[in-house]
Amino acid sequence: MEIIKKPILTEKASILTEKLNRYAFKVDHRANKIQIKLAVEEMFGVTVVAVNTAVVAGKTKSRHTKAGFVSGRSPKYKKAIITVKDGETIDFYSTL
Repeated sequence: MEIIKKPILTEKASILTEKLNRYAFKVDHRANKIQIKLAVEEMFGVTVVAVNTAVVAGKTKSRHTKAGFVSGRSPKYKKAIITVKDGETIDFYSTL
């Protein structure tokens, strides 16, 4: 099971990183906080102080096409917000 799927690089997440030393990740919906903490510490080599999780509900999407009105949902996902020890950082762009 791959616990950390990808980082969330939004404007809101970057403000959290700058002000509070927190990082947001999209994670496997079956992973718990302990597993997420161990995965981040192993992958990035940092000390994790706290892990907060939330299940983000999928949005309803709709559009007009030639075939008529089409509606559906984007999938839900689990988000983890990781607080890292002061002075430590995670560089997402070093692995590119």
